[in-house]
Amino acid sequence: MSGVNSDAAKAAVVGLAGAAAGAMLALAVAGQRSCDKQVRPPKVELDPRVAAVLEAARKEFGEGKWGPDDGATAAAWVAYQMTETAFIFPITPSTLLSEMCDTWAAGGVQNAFEQVTKITQLQSEAGAAGSMHGALAIGGLSTTFTASQGLLLMIPNMYKIAGELTPCVMHIAARAVAGQALSIFGDQNDIQAVRSTGFAILFGATVQEALDFALVSHIATLRSRVPFVHTFDGFRTSHEIQKIQALPKEVFKTVVELLAPEIDAHRARGLNPNHPHVRGTAQCDDIYMQAVEAANKYYLEVPKYVEEAFAWVEKLCGRKYGLYEYVGGKRAKYVIVIMGSGSGVVEEYLGKFGDKYPEIGMLKIRLYRPWSEKHFLAALPSLAGIRGVAVCNRMKDPASHGEPLFLDVCATFQRAHCDATVINGRYGLSSKDFTPGMVEAIYKNLRSSSPQHPFTVGIDDDVTHYSLPYGRLETVPKGTK
Repeated sequence: MSGVNSDAAKAAVVGLAGAAAGAMLALAVAGQRSCDKQVRPPKVELDPRVAAVLEAARKEFGEGKWGPDDGATAAAWVAYQMTETAFIFPITPSTLLSEMCDTWAAGGVQNAFEQVTKITQLQSEAGAAGSMHGALAIGGLSTTFTASQGLLLMIPNMYKIAGELTPCVMHIAARAVAGQALSIFGDQNDIQAVRSTGFAILFGATVQEALDFALVSHIATLRSRVPFVHTFDGFRTSHEIQKIQALPKEVFKTVVELLAPEIDAHRARGLNPNHPHVRGTAQCDDIYMQAVEAANKYYLEVPKYVEEAFAWVEKLCGRKYGLYEYVGGKRAKYVIVIMGSGSGVVEEYLGKFGDKYPEIGMLKIRLYRPWSEKHFLAALPSLAGIRGVAVCNRMKDPASHGEPLFLDVCATFQRAHCDATVINGRYGLSSKDFTPGMVEAIYKNLRSSSPQHPFTVGIDDDVTHYSLPYGRLETVPKGTK
């Protein structure tokens, strides 16, 4: 009898184990299915009238001449054409943008409105931001250029401009913020300092993108009413000289004509004694929160307007861009997420070794604010297959669990029910070199059984031991000098 009981007990145990294994398998499959569902945003369809005008402009004026230029000059040319006033104060590495606009104005160069852009230098960056805010408040089209501590001085006005839903573009050559020491070289600490101001943030990685995204920002801000920070890495992009395709001057006039309804609406909202209205009130707890939340609908539409502005640029010159762009294997398991000029180094590595390692890839971040979860996920080749993600930050937040971009990516994967390992790393602070050998070290760390998190690359960290070892790696053909 005891033997029978023993056999029954064994059968019960085996049955329970089988049921548990089946439940775990079901959960795993269910988890994979939920992670694998990528909602593809609807394809952007331009208004047929707008598309026809842009295509006609391309045929009439051409796509622009090719020639050498730097990122600062490229962005400044667009800013000069698309605004009526610019309030400036020099600060490296954004000084070149101000200098170029001042030079064009002194030479009598006309903008897209067939007038000379008025350039005014203020006593500080705070004065430049305040003056720009005043010009915007009366219905003008204005801009400024700054970086680092200069950008931090503009934060109070940025909150007001964004809160008032006033179209505006600030062009920023991103630079290190002085902490334990001052550095004039580029990283993204200053941009991260303004991410909560309400400004949209569009990040370019190349000189060509500095030009194209400047125009995209001016188009998108007028159509969405959300102000934009158009930015690119200081020195790495702002002072890099590349062969780019400039946009013909006549193109800007075409764009301004298409934006006439939005420009007229902006002017109509301006402060004017002929049609006075109240602005800048003091609100109490009975209404303040409702007013803040009422802006949600404007920010939710920003990705759509940026995509449409990308489509405008594609119609004008043939270059196609996305809010987030994936490069690499179609069945990638290990992905680097990165923003700015560092993406060019990762892309160079993938171009050389992507065929050898088809399981690796990269996701470029272009529209950083407002963050679009659905566009981020849709840009990836397959969520279910991703095992590891390395978020590379060109900035440092010493008091947080991780840098802001890392936290955005973690939250996005968590909401997608994707159990990929997401690790956080830093590189290139103060424009420290970022090389293909370092990219290889990041992928090697990501593929290891116990990845270093957080990690740094490019230094030998003998204090906290976060650094990854890396070697020299040649990506150019042999014999190249």
